[in-house]
Amino acid sequence: MSIEQTIKDQISDNNILLYMKGSPQMPQCGFSAQVIQVLMQCGKRFAYVDVLSNPEIRANLPKVSDWPTFPQLFIDGELVGGCDIVTEMHENGELQPMLEKAAAEAE
Repeated sequence: MSIEQTIKDQISDNNILLYMKGSPQMPQCGFSAQVIQVLMQCGKRFAYVDVLSNPEIRANLPKVSDWPTFPQLFIDGELVGGCDIVTEMHENGELQPMLEKAAAEAE
């Protein structure tokens, strides 16, 4: 299986998926840490992939998502965005309903 197909499968298999540097318990960059804080505040379970320990994913995800930086949050198979977009959506109330809908679909 190609790495691009692996990425597409990860995105389709997880209703809420964060590609980040490090883990939720130990983020390895400030932007990843900020998105983790936002997701924790929203209180919904999510999957994550550490791009630092998966260099092939780190190299190929930007081609699949057409987004150059990390972290990258996917909800229901769609790229929501990176740190600034996720933080802004959380602050203006757009993110919580999206996460609740995706979490309900996963149950």
